[in-house]
Amino acid sequence: MAVERIRSWLTRRRRGDGTGPGDDGTALFRTRYHALRQLLAANNKALDAMAEMERAAAGGRPFGMPFVRSSCTDVGVSVFRMVSQLDVIAPGEYAELFGVLERIRHRIQAGLESHASPQGGALVLPMADVNRTVDQLVGTKMANLGEVGSVVGLPVPAGFVITAAAFELLLAHNDLQPEIDRLIQSSEGSRAAELYALASRLQQLLVHAEVPPELAAAIEAAYADLAESADRRPAVALRSSAIGEDSPEASFAGQYRTELNVLPEHVLDAYRQVVASKYTAQAMRYRLRHGLRDDEVAMCVGVVEMVNARAGGVAYTGNPSDADDRRAFVSAVPGLPRAVVDGGFPSDLFVVSRDEPRRIDERRIVRKQLQLVVDPDEGVARAEVPEHDWERPTLSDAEAVEVAAAALRLEEHYGAPQDVEWAYDQEGRLVVLQCRPLFQLAARPRAMVPPGVGEPVVHGGVCVSPGAGAGPVFRIDRDSDALGFPDAAVLVVSYPSPRWAALLERAAAVLAREGSIAGHLATVARELGIPAVFGVPGLDELAHGVEVTVDAGGCAVYAGRVPALLEQAESRPKATAGSPVHDSLLRAMAHITPLNLLDPDALAFRPSSCETLHDVTRFCHEQAVREMFEFGRRHRFPRHKAKRLHYNIPMQWWLLDLDDGFTREVEGKYVRLEEINCRPMLALWDGMVAVPWEGPPAMSGRGFASVLFEATANPALATPFRKPYAQRNYFMISRNFMNLQSRFGFHFAAVETLVSHRDLENYLSFSFKGGAADMTRRSARVRLLSEILTEHGFAVTITEDTATARLAGLPEAAMEERLRVVGYLLMHTRQLDMAMADPAAVRYYGDKIRRDLAALIGAKI
Repeated sequence: MAVERIRSWLTRRRRGDGTGPGDDGTALFRTRYHALRQLLAANNKALDAMAEMERAAAGGRPFGMPFVRSSCTDVGVSVFRMVSQLDVIAPGEYAELFGVLERIRHRIQAGLESHASPQGGALVLPMADVNRTVDQLVGTKMANLGEVGSVVGLPVPAGFVITAAAFELLLAHNDLQPEIDRLIQSSEGSRAAELYALASRLQQLLVHAEVPPELAAAIEAAYADLAESADRRPAVALRSSAIGEDSPEASFAGQYRTELNVLPEHVLDAYRQVVASKYTAQAMRYRLRHGLRDDEVAMCVGVVEMVNARAGGVAYTGNPSDADDRRAFVSAVPGLPRAVVDGGFPSDLFVVSRDEPRRIDERRIVRKQLQLVVDPDEGVARAEVPEHDWERPTLSDAEAVEVAAAALRLEEHYGAPQDVEWAYDQEGRLVVLQCRPLFQLAARPRAMVPPGVGEPVVHGGVCVSPGAGAGPVFRIDRDSDALGFPDAAVLVVSYPSPRWAALLERAAAVLAREGSIAGHLATVARELGIPAVFGVPGLDELAHGVEVTVDAGGCAVYAGRVPALLEQAESRPKATAGSPVHDSLLRAMAHITPLNLLDPDALAFRPSSCETLHDVTRFCHEQAVREMFEFGRRHRFPRHKAKRLHYNIPMQWWLLDLDDGFTREVEGKYVRLEEINCRPMLALWDGMVAVPWEGPPAMSGRGFASVLFEATANPALATPFRKPYAQRNYFMISRNFMNLQSRFGFHFAAVETLVSHRDLENYLSFSFKGGAADMTRRSARVRLLSEILTEHGFAVTITEDTATARLAGLPEAAMEERLRVVGYLLMHTRQLDMAMADPAAVRYYGDKIRRDLAALIGAKI
């Protein structure tokens, strides 16, 4: 007899059915219980990561490829752990899932690959050969400039472009891309200090990179050709021309570096400086905001002959704040046009009519005491404007009209309003330096200041971006001040430098002592919808930290919050949908978040049917629960069989004690409520039985017909086999943990929770699906459920007739309160779908549920 027992044990051990002769299976059960707990923890992490991806895809906050990649990794790792733990619970039974996971992983990875066109091609390209057809090789900015000269025929500086192929060679020669990817992936960059530190490290990598010998030779040869054609060795300007820069979708105004008046012996150093500016803090935030992939932004650099400007500036072929105003706006300063775009100098404004003969409609002349000039020693330097020219217009009327005419000619060529940087050289020749699409805002009525608000504390300046915003004043006088800039503060600066663009997205509004509508920061503010006023007098009157309301349209600042103005403000544009990063997220999510395995009793509920990681989680979760409930019966360990709840209720409730879920070891088939030691289950049960169920709602004839039709026509509502598992309601419990799988007729519900004294570990998830009525009624019932759960702090997602709700991190008492809410909803929303076609019934049951829950929760306080 002993030999037979040992032989039987060896056979069961090979099948994973036992641990030793005479053993009651406790050790094996504990091993599988431990695996189950790890599986459920991994399931929660996977679902949380999927929910975060869903929220990101829906908009509301910007995200980059690090978020996409890390989210895919988080879900993938969690799902792999689920499959591994299921293999511990049921050794070898579901080994096919490992192959399924690998197939899905390859699909996700393919969706994350960069879709940028392979560059190749010349390392250097002469400006004479540059136009819009080669924008993926030379970048949009230089492609546009080449088009202006070679196609439109307007004067542009001579020069050449160091191409995207050169940028790829620079990275490959120094093996920089892996280190760049590592640094970006390992840093969230969500806080200002982290972002600036990351930007500094990335820029240093490129500034100290070795220029490959073949690239250095190509640049030197291109410069020699430029010098030969100019009959001298001219100083040059190096201008960024990243892929996508100056495009209709993203201007990148002032986000990258320009090096002016560079001598030939310093061209390679200046090239590295411009390339490194791909990773300025403001450029990185801008790419993040516009959903642009870092690995698809190659930095090309234009090297063009330096224009020693007598005057320069920017021309818009329309009002940037009013798309209905189609006049040309010409901003001008003496000296180099950088004084306009960098925002540090006041500029004259000429508004020119569009119709022939063109005329000056408006003229705003400011005092100009300083200018930027070409300096043989410093490159570019500040210089005083002669006193007799302080109040003199920078341009004659004829010159302002000439500039406007050139800009309008470019608008006609490109078929859209344009933003044009220009200069007059010392010989009086007009030269176009840059041309890009003009970002315009639709006309909007000016906000009305309500009576009783009082006089503004500061008034004046120029509205460069309309709207209203309120927050504490935060002054930035030094670069280090930017590290402490808080969310929703009013940014106050002396000069609207483009480097402050990294802060704009978090700012309530922007005020600057200098600047104009033509500055780079003004352009970015309009793109992001940030209210901004530049050229504001009396900013010293605003004390640091004092709350104010900025009415940008009225160029006024009021003390405190003015709700009436803020209510009139339009919402800011969200991160661009359809951007490259957004598209990458959607491609990855197509293989992660959709749930196709809906019915656990369907014949198709098997590993080969899993098409997404969500399918795999659903399958693992369902099968793990089944395996645990069948453990005692399948492996002939009566001690670990499920017990039926002995309670005066006409439904079957079965319980599996995972560890310490019973107050004592329960003999026999039944367990009583007083023998249950699971606090989460007892709280849920309180909610289930607190209010007697009134039975199904009354149905109209149409509702009854709908139920009959769905019951006979919808194969998902019935299974071809009668399984005991499908007819019962199962609890798996321990002292602090509970998992419920419940079937109420055509309704399917699942509750899982952990409730302990460790708040951070606590969680509660609840899903509810199905019904016998048509989809319209079932969806209405789910929407009502969602509203009520949201009111109680749950995060809820709805897919057709399925509601999934989650919350976490609450104290024990609060978690138990939410469990009572879920228990009530479990019992009182079944069959409610049959009445959901009548709006009056929806309101009635919604009101009743809310009253009952208020009484239920109040009774427990």
